[in-house]
Amino acid sequence: MIGISCTAFSAENPQAVLDKIVGKFDLWEIFSEADNSISNHFDEFAELLPSYDISYSVHAPICDINLASIYDSIREASLKETIATIEAASRLDIDRVTVHPGLSSMSVRGIEGRYIAKARESMVELEKASGEFGVHVAIENMPEMYFFLGRTASELSDIVEGMDLDICFDIGHANTTGQIDAMIETFGDGIFNVHIHDNKGVNDEHLTIGAGRIDFVKVLSKMDSYRGNYVIEARSLESAIESQSFLESLLN
Repeated sequence: MIGISCTAFSAENPQAVLDKIVGKFDLWEIFSEADNSISNHFDEFAELLPSYDISYSVHAPICDINLASIYDSIREASLKETIATIEAASRLDIDRVTVHPGLSSMSVRGIEGRYIAKARESMVELEKASGEFGVHVAIENMPEMYFFLGRTASELSDIVEGMDLDICFDIGHANTTGQIDAMIETFGDGIFNVHIHDNKGVNDEHLTIGAGRIDFVKVLSKMDSYRGNYVIEARSLESAIESQSFLESLLN
């Protein structure tokens, strides 16, 4: 199933978003921020979503959220918001939520290990929430920015090792870190969701598929056993529609 996710949609009324994308995509991955927060606007989503012939997944909020914070009050507040999103997804009969693993310090280098340890503490709580609410929680690999945790397959594995959590494999992110093959080889059948977009190998540009330098024929051939969703993370609806045409030609 091919879906769409666009951060810009979160500044719009969800009904307006659905009216634009239904009939064009099979799935909407709701970026749960601002006007599209499924926990803050639960009643609106509960009334609206069943009226449309489309499937749904959710991306947990990332604004002001840090599940790896070494400041417990911030980490606990971030957990509270993330778990509220997981609970809301469950009540909306949405079975998967993608989550970022957290951030290390933007100002102090050399203490990343402390943040990884705190991220693991948060993953334990997310694992519990996943079981309690019956929602797959997929932890996403991050792009090449030094303060993001989970940029490499090795680091992401350290964060989730031994836990019953899924992986959201972001192909575009992995291309900026040179980790595409490593992510596929490390997580394999643990990949439960895929984010797909293009870039030129340095910045997380979220280009239309085919406009960058990712060899999608090669990447998708390595994922021939994957049967889950492909969520196009685009900067605009028009870009997503172009990406979908390109992706369909590769998958068929």
